[in-house]
Amino acid sequence: MTAAAPAYRRILLKLSGEALMGGGAHGIDPDVLERFACEIRDLVADGVQVALVIGGGNIFRGAGLAARGMDRVTGDQMGMLATVMNALAMQDALERLEVSSRVMSALKINQVCEDYIRRRAMRHLDRGRVVIFAAGTGNPFFTTDSAASLRAIEVGAELLVKATKVDGIYSADPVQHPDAVFYSRISYDQALREGLKVMDTTAIVLCRDHGMPLRVMNINESGALLRLVRGEDIGSLVVSGN
Repeated sequence: MTAAAPAYRRILLKLSGEALMGGGAHGIDPDVLERFACEIRDLVADGVQVALVIGGGNIFRGAGLAARGMDRVTGDQMGMLATVMNALAMQDALERLEVSSRVMSALKINQVCEDYIRRRAMRHLDRGRVVIFAAGTGNPFFTTDSAASLRAIEVGAELLVKATKVDGIYSADPVQHPDAVFYSRISYDQALREGLKVMDTTAIVLCRDHGMPLRVMNINESGALLRLVRGEDIGSLVVSGN
């Protein structure tokens, strides 16, 4: 049987840095990294153009030290550098699977990766390369959620996928509240109104105002990402309007 054609031509996948830890307390689990790289390889083989943003929380969290007195700007800059490390690790994992990829940083670190230039990023995507956006937006006080929303809009992604460790969006933390209601579809306005922890407020407003659909899904479910881009209703969909 012929596989279904992808429902999306270009997506941006947002991974948390914590997702790379696996069962560890910090750092990168090589097995988890390879599994994510294999999932991305399958998307590329299916004809999907993939952009990627990875957080840095597995290596460094600037907000924590800022709360203990560190200058917030310095802490955020250190966090940006942590995302570069994760991006380089993912690039290496993809290249070992013979998937062409590029790391593009919002900070100028061109001895280890390319500077972020929108038109160049879009050319990489058009040529089938995975583009990994690093260093957030390049500015303090903005999260990698905001960076993912911004980059998805800039490169014309058809879908922003936030990969999490839960099945989607609930009215409350399903671990602490077993009776929490699961939302298969929700509007950005409702997410803001109910204070749901989908993404940070800046990221949600960016997506809402630019009509960027967001899918929240469990990255630990093997093959779910490929089924999603082939059109299956997986996780929770967040859209503008009702």
